[in-house]
Amino acid sequence: MRKIFGVSNMPVFPKPEFAFDYAVADEVGRLRKHKKTRQIPKRQTGKLLAATWNIANLGAQHRRDPDLSLIAEVIGWFDIVAVQECRENFGDLFDVHAKLPKSFRVLMSDASGNNERMAFLYDSRKLGLLEEVGEIAFPPSRFKSIKLPAVEAQFNGFDRTPYLAAFSVGRTSMMFVNVHLYYGDEKPASIARRSLETFAVAKWADLRNKSPYSFTRELVAMGDFNMPKCAPGDPIYTALTKLGLDLPAHSTQIGSSISSDANYDQIAFLPETTKNHFTGHKGVFDFDAVLFPALWKDGSNAKNFKTYLRYYISDHRPMWVELSF
Repeated sequence: MRKIFGVSNMPVFPKPEFAFDYAVADEVGRLRKHKKTRQIPKRQTGKLLAATWNIANLGAQHRRDPDLSLIAEVIGWFDIVAVQECRENFGDLFDVHAKLPKSFRVLMSDASGNNERMAFLYDSRKLGLLEEVGEIAFPPSRFKSIKLPAVEAQFNGFDRTPYLAAFSVGRTSMMFVNVHLYYGDEKPASIARRSLETFAVAKWADLRNKSPYSFTRELVAMGDFNMPKCAPGDPIYTALTKLGLDLPAHSTQIGSSISSDANYDQIAFLPETTKNHFTGHKGVFDFDAVLFPALWKDGSNAKNFKTYLRYYISDHRPMWVELSF
């Protein structure tokens, strides 16, 4: 176990004050059964299963080996997973990696806002890391170009800089962009700042799409956009889709937060390029529907159940998509 626990300057979810033990094999069995219910395809040649998962305060909350085993079980269903909320302490990230097949690799950014890293876990048998790894960045001289009609505030850069990496996939190449955009609160000032960060991602994607020097034409923007509603009228949805990024509907039609119906986590494509690879299979995996039934107690112990789940697993559900290549 690569534990590097230290002092964190950011809040974490409260550690449960009660004991609850579980058998990993039983919980893995429930996850795998529910995987079939949610129609997550098997990994196969010619298809790419990509997912995004905000794993709450990974490296700051003291997860145990069985908890990391459950997280690794879900991650191992996919070819590449963008992970958000990995703290500067990357010990748990590498402990999860150690539980995956030997062909899996880790790629991570340095820590930025909220003391968080962005990370990718990917299967090197399916994806080959290419030469472009970096961040979405606009020089201060371009900040004024990030503007929205209904927003008077100014864009001043990202709080948590989106992390990007290019991979070879079969005979094509794809750029994956891992984001965790500003949240703040639900007050107008925070919504405005979040909208501008979101539009900055859309602007960058549009510029890359139009540039003759883009490293790859295939682009997948994925992560925690802190989007309340994935629908026209939502300011974050409007900002993300304003310049052409598309958010195909997913089959499960459930939110990615275990505490609300919010659509925080998303996977977006450019319709004229990467969407052509979309197989139509996309969904959210609600692990909370099947884990720890002895703690859930048919809903009579819901408060303790959510406290436990948020601390030892996450408060976000993973979203996934299948692409062909």
